[in-house]
Amino acid sequence: MSIENVKAYFKQFNMEEKIIEFPISSETVELAAIALNVEPARIAKTMAFLVSDRPILIVSAGDAKIDNRKYMDCFHTKAKMIKAEDVEILVGHAVGGVCPFAIKENIVVYLDDSLKRFKTVFPGCGSGNSTIELTIDELERFSNFNCWIDVCKGWRNDSNESF
Repeated sequence: MSIENVKAYFKQFNMEEKIIEFPISSETVELAAIALNVEPARIAKTMAFLVSDRPILIVSAGDAKIDNRKYMDCFHTKAKMIKAEDVEILVGHAVGGVCPFAIKENIVVYLDDSLKRFKTVFPGCGSGNSTIELTIDELERFSNFNCWIDVCKGWRNDSNESF
C-alpha cells in the first residue's frame, strides 16, 4: 500500500507522525482543502507527466494550472500527462494519492514557483485521504527535487499572464 511506503519513508526522518489521515477523501485539491480547512492554493498537488517516455513529477500550488507554452519552453516537448491507468505502475502511487515521496527510482521531481508564496503547504502522502504539512524547505528536502521551475499559470495577480 502506497501510504505505508510513504510512512516508512518519513520514518527515517522521524516525521511519520506528522502524516494526517482523514476519514474522508482528500483526492482532489478541493476535497483536501475542505478536509484541512485551508485555502485550496496551499494544497501541493503532484502531477505526473511523460518527457521522452520517462515519468516526471511536477508539484505545484493547488490554484495553479499547467501553462502549455511555459511547459514547452522548459521541457522542449508538449505536456503529456501519464494516463490514469499507468500512473501507479510508473510512479508508485495511484491517481488521487500521487506525491513526491517514496516514488519509483529515476523519477525526476520538479517544484513549481507557485508554491514559493507559502510558508507551509500540504502535499499528499500516497493515498486518497492523507497529507502532511511541510515548510517549503522541508518539501525541497523530502521530495529530493531536481530544481524549481515556472510552468504554471493562474496563480499570479499579473495582468500580463496569459490564460
